[in-house]
Amino acid sequence: MSSELTVLAQTGRAWPFEQARNLIARVLKTRLKDQAEQKRAQELITAGKTDEALAAFEALNRPVIFETGYGPSGLPHIGTFGEVARTTMVRQAFTALTGGHWATRLISFSDDMDGLRKVPEGIPNADILREDLYKPLTVVRDPFGTHDSFGAHNNARLRAFLDSFGFDYEFKSATDAYKSGEFDATLLRALERFDDIQKVMLPTLGPDRRATYSPFLPISPKTGHVLQVPTLERNVEKGTIVFEENGEKFEVPVTGGHVKMQWKPDWAMRWAALGVDYEMAGKDLIDSVKVSSQVCKVLGGTPPEGFNYELFLDEAGQKISKSKGNGLTMEDWLRYGAPESLAYYMFQSPKSAKKLYFDVIPRATDEFFQQMDAFPKQELAKQIENPVWFVLRGETGIQSPPVTFGLMLNLVSAANASDKETLWGFLRAYIPGATPESEPVLDRLAGYALNYFEDFVKPSKTFRLPDDREKAALIDLRDRFAALDPETRDAEAIQNLVFEVGKVHEFEPLRAWFQALYEVLLGQSQGPRFGSFVAIFGLGRTIALLDQGIKGELVS
Repeated sequence: MSSELTVLAQTGRAWPFEQARNLIARVLKTRLKDQAEQKRAQELITAGKTDEALAAFEALNRPVIFETGYGPSGLPHIGTFGEVARTTMVRQAFTALTGGHWATRLISFSDDMDGLRKVPEGIPNADILREDLYKPLTVVRDPFGTHDSFGAHNNARLRAFLDSFGFDYEFKSATDAYKSGEFDATLLRALERFDDIQKVMLPTLGPDRRATYSPFLPISPKTGHVLQVPTLERNVEKGTIVFEENGEKFEVPVTGGHVKMQWKPDWAMRWAALGVDYEMAGKDLIDSVKVSSQVCKVLGGTPPEGFNYELFLDEAGQKISKSKGNGLTMEDWLRYGAPESLAYYMFQSPKSAKKLYFDVIPRATDEFFQQMDAFPKQELAKQIENPVWFVLRGETGIQSPPVTFGLMLNLVSAANASDKETLWGFLRAYIPGATPESEPVLDRLAGYALNYFEDFVKPSKTFRLPDDREKAALIDLRDRFAALDPETRDAEAIQNLVFEVGKVHEFEPLRAWFQALYEVLLGQSQGPRFGSFVAIFGLGRTIALLDQGIKGELVS
């Protein structure tokens, strides 16, 4: 990593740099108790000398740990992607700030020891899950029949999901961590400080819940269920708790996977046991983060740095909910847009609520490629503010396509194309020598455009007849196009000619002329630059399309 990058990163304004600087301050404060040492270490890091800081202060030499969480009662979703993508961006900024000298780890933690509380919709063999309700997810049988448990199946889906996007992470299973003894020391401390945890938790609960609440959820020796029952007795010396199930008392160790913790104390216990330095969470978990942070301190840990990102909204402005199914799935986005465009969308203003619906995909795709076009022309100081630097994790060899998503959609519409080969017939004429092999990103874009057009544009296309002034302008445009060299592909010259026709026929504002072109010729109210569309569609075909629009033949 270049020293210039490290120096420039110190004043980087993009939000991941702000988060990474906060993280550095947090780690220095927690690992170096002497303020003079903290100040000296910060000075060295800011000066691009993190290697010297690590050499001078042994306490800093542990890796900095990032964490994201996953609840495997369901499949990975777009929120899972967003959390890992954004955390990876902060991790990348941290690496730049520290010159790549300070080791980091990203733990993707699966809470797979949680009890299955309800049967998810759309799952095969749901009867199996009903029979295994309340058991840990890694004990519940796999309704898909491919893994040892439902939890193992969903964990495998998570890993495949993260691997497909090239994330660098370490997977950690709650079941393995509890059973292997990795959490034992912290669990015994939780038992010892049981009353202090209750002082944090009980004021956050309603009266009924408060009467029976325990931070420990024992696994029933009889049924295997994860039980929400009161803790009747505690034996700190033996490391055990006593509880009652159906009138019978049981005593179990809090170690070795015999209990798990309630989710807020569990979150806190994880932070303390694993030494987590950074974890972000949604705005809906602000209060939970506060409570878990208090419990973490009770356990002798320091809550991680992080921030609360805003939630996504559906097209009606309502919060997206997995149970409502009112938003986009990962499969939806990847059917219509590149994963890079989704990562770009996640980068943009994470603390602002944003609509996450199908119509954002073409815009996000084109905006991302616009940023890619700008990237090579920028100085390094600007490049590290460009979303492309974060989305592609510093790897910027991918070339943006010479055709926008919006233009490709209009091409599909005008050509009535149903396959890539038809599109490539136009693309080869527009880009001499281009093939799917030489332009792989363009080829992917063609596939996305075909899918998007078929599912969203085609069903809603509404052509209309031109009024008298529009008809006169269309005839004028048609005649001017006919006077050009049939092989003209100069998009800018064509665009200027279209502008000129609009001005001659006194369209005010001028965008009303372009809106008329889109509505009469393409059956939609907006589109990309018309000159670019004509250049790729071809003058001859555009003249024929104008003739159809003038005669009203496009209106069904």
